[in-house]
Amino acid sequence: MDHKNLLAQVLKTEADALNKAAERLTDETASALVGVFELLASTGGSLIISGVGKSGHIAAKIAATFSSLGLPSFFLHPTEAMHGDLGRVTTRDALVLISKSGTTEELLNLLPFLSLPKERLIAIVGKVHSPIAEKSGIILDASVDKEACINDLAPTTSTTLALALGDAMAVLYENVLGVSKEKFAVNHPAGLLGKSLSLTVDRLLTSKSDCPAIAEDATLQDAILAMTQKPVGMCAVLKGETLVGIMVEGDIRRAFAKSKDAIQMKVSELMTRNPISIEPDLLAFEALKIMENPSRLISVVPVVDKSGTFRGVLRLHDLFKAGFNSSMKR
Repeated sequence: MDHKNLLAQVLKTEADALNKAAERLTDETASALVGVFELLASTGGSLIISGVGKSGHIAAKIAATFSSLGLPSFFLHPTEAMHGDLGRVTTRDALVLISKSGTTEELLNLLPFLSLPKERLIAIVGKVHSPIAEKSGIILDASVDKEACINDLAPTTSTTLALALGDAMAVLYENVLGVSKEKFAVNHPAGLLGKSLSLTVDRLLTSKSDCPAIAEDATLQDAILAMTQKPVGMCAVLKGETLVGIMVEGDIRRAFAKSKDAIQMKVSELMTRNPISIEPDLLAFEALKIMENPSRLISVVPVVDKSGTFRGVLRLHDLFKAGFNSSMKR
């Protein structure tokens, strides 16, 4: 048996089913879905997804996708619904029913107890002429020629198609309701995408109180002492509260290379004036791009507010620790 071809054939079978389903979609179905989404958005209703067995697993994933886009959504197991979970369903909601056969007994038993109009019942079914389809106002044709399973038994092509139709619905919702990256990030505060769109420098910086800072009339000896006591990779040189320059280890080495008496030199003669700096409300993702600019890599950067007041430093290490990495800036 050619195992590689078997793997490829499964993908081709499922891809073919997706293409055929795309061709079966109609403007009428799309408009009806838009109407449901707009109604849920205006009333605060939830999109409930229900199915049994493998269809239930697909339903749970679809519900999770809609929730991530900001539409309240949850998986409802039809059997558990008949034993109390029906209380989660309100008259403002809409329900998606997933069934390959269109005759799933548990779903049919549930329908009489739902106070939802037909136009808010959406069927993802493998048979458009079936009891579940007949009771639904919107029908998504999820029929397949065969399962990718070699015995045409295990749900493979059919579950892939049901999942893809759920994804298509979710993307339609995203488009209709104008879900921006920023809105998406609100529901993903811990993920890398959420962090890249919401986490700001002030959440990651080492604050001024933990940074070495000296006046511009201080000596190199003062800078070395301050940097030893608070090792963050640089020393801020201040005039009052305003940043006027920085000292880094490279500056110290260069000073001693020029003169063995550099220890008593004023930092104003040695510091880097007008260094690259960032503001505390800058997205950390944008700070990463600045610090990893190929023309000038920076491992630590001072953070100043709009008035020039020194607020602290941001280290590349802090960005990496928060989960950012070099590949994200591309």
